[in-house]
Amino acid sequence: MKKAVLFLFLCISLVGITSADDPVNATYETMGITTSTSVVVYGTFSEVDTIVWQQSSGGLADNPPLGSSERMATMSYSETTLANNGYVEYNKGMNLDTGQKAANQGNFRSVRQMDFESFEDAFGSVISEESLLLDTVSTGSSSADRVLCPWSSGTGTIPAYCNIIEMGSSFSGTSVSLTTTAMERHISLSADVPAGMEYTVDLSGRGAASAWIRAHLQEGRGETDKGMDLVYSEKTAASGVIASFSKAMSYQSGIRRF
Repeated sequence: MKKAVLFLFLCISLVGITSADDPVNATYETMGITTSTSVVVYGTFSEVDTIVWQQSSGGLADNPPLGSSERMATMSYSETTLANNGYVEYNKGMNLDTGQKAANQGNFRSVRQMDFESFEDAFGSVISEESLLLDTVSTGSSSADRVLCPWSSGTGTIPAYCNIIEMGSSFSGTSVSLTTTAMERHISLSADVPAGMEYTVDLSGRGAASAWIRAHLQEGRGETDKGMDLVYSEKTAASGVIASFSKAMSYQSGIRRF
């Protein structure tokens, strides 16, 4: 039987988009959560992770609506993996930190690696899906106490914005070697640090794979006018004997980007 082999590589970057988040400042007390997982098993394996984190420069109990000069961010992350009747190697490290971050750091980071091979006589299979989302909103605020760079203040105001972006991937099949990374940042001392997300997936195997990015970015001018409205959507999918599937996505939003 002739085998079909597909090679696919795609890298997308949205760092040039003109939306401009002003990251939320940290609370007085900060928290950190770190987990490390390593499993090798012949049989059945499952992993279910869920994070929903909301933070405001004001008070969450007052929303909606946002108050004057208030900024609010919501991030969420989820993974669901189920493997049965096969050999599984699974390794994952996750870190969540609510403290102030610099431009080369993240508030959340996940690194995942998995190998699965089904038992030939037991109809084994694996299903796995991972998703990372960042939702940021602001009514607009003065840049007087939010910008360190003397050439970034412009008119002296940071306009209102309403941005939401999601990245993720999925796989289902009978054999896979999979690696994913996920990172996001939305907490910083000043507006000089952009909000950001990164997601990568690399895999090979037998089955069906997909990876996607969805975004709706809205940026204001002044206090009330909307000056930009951008909707972006992209999905890559492959099925069969997948020799290589690789996708990398990144996003930055801020008055200063690099």
